[in-house]
Amino acid sequence: MPGLTSNGLRCDLSQRNGARARVHDHELSYGAVPSVIYKEQEGGHGNFIAASYRAICRDPEWRRRLDKTYTGSQWVPRSRERKRRELDCANSSDALLMNVFCYPGVLRRAATCALLGVEPRLRPEFGWRARVPLLNGRGDRTEVDMRLGGLLIEAKLTEGGFQPAAERLVLRYRDFDEVFNHDELRTSDGEFRGYQLIRGVLAAFAAECSFMLLCDERRRDLIDGWFDVVKTVRSYSFRNRLKLLTWQEVAGMVPGRLQKFLAEKYGITRNGRRCGVEEDL
Repeated sequence: MPGLTSNGLRCDLSQRNGARARVHDHELSYGAVPSVIYKEQEGGHGNFIAASYRAICRDPEWRRRLDKTYTGSQWVPRSRERKRRELDCANSSDALLMNVFCYPGVLRRAATCALLGVEPRLRPEFGWRARVPLLNGRGDRTEVDMRLGGLLIEAKLTEGGFQPAAERLVLRYRDFDEVFNHDELRTSDGEFRGYQLIRGVLAAFAAECSFMLLCDERRRDLIDGWFDVVKTVRSYSFRNRLKLLTWQEVAGMVPGRLQKFLAEKYGITRNGRRCGVEEDL
C-alpha cells in the first residue's frame, strides 16, 4: 500500500466523507481540504457505525468522551452557532478508535484479542489519565487514548508527525534516565524526538503496562517515528512490551459489517479485500 503524508490522508478522507455526507447531517470546514463535521441525527451519527454509536450512548463513561471539544471550530462557518465536538470530525482518530472497540462483540473475538495481546471481554477505558511521574513527586496530565486491561493504546490517523520537545520538558520525568538512552533521542538542536511517544512509553513503564501505537499503514512517517523512539529504550524486556499495530491489520479481524464501514469511510482494508465474518445485530 502506498505511503501518504498527513495532508494526503486528510485529502483522501475529505473525498470519502464528502460523498458519505450527502445522506448525513453535516458541515464543512473552510480550506482547500475541507473536513466533514457530522451532527447527531435522529439518534444516529454520520461519523459512527450505528451499532457502535448505540453502544456508546448506552454507556455513561463512553458517552462523556463524545463531549471532547473540537479545536478547529474557528474554521467552521457560524462557529459560535453551536458547540462542535472532536469526535464529530471525520478525521478524528478517537472516533475511529471508538467505532472499532465499542462495536458489539469485537473484544469477544479470539482473533482480535490475540492480535492485541489481551484477554477477551475486557472493557475499554477511553481518555485514560496516566499521570506520568515527575521528578518533583507529582504526575503530569498525559492522556492515553485507550486503556485495555494492561495495554495502553495511542491511536493516530491524520495527525502530524511526533514533534520534538525541549530538554527541560523531557528531563523532568522521573523514569526518563532509566528507560531511554539520551544520546540516541537527542536531535542536533538539543531537543528530544517523539515527545508524545516518550510520554506514552513512560506511562506504560510507570503503570507496568504494555504500550501500543495504532496507526494507518499508509503513514510511513509515523511508523518510522515509532521505531526511532523504541530503539532507544534501554531494557530489552521492556522493549518487548512496546507494540505497533496498523488499522489495516485490525480491519482483517473485525466483523464484516464493521469491516465494510472502515473500507468505505476511511479507506482501511486488509490486503484490499474483506475478511470479516458477517453477523446479525
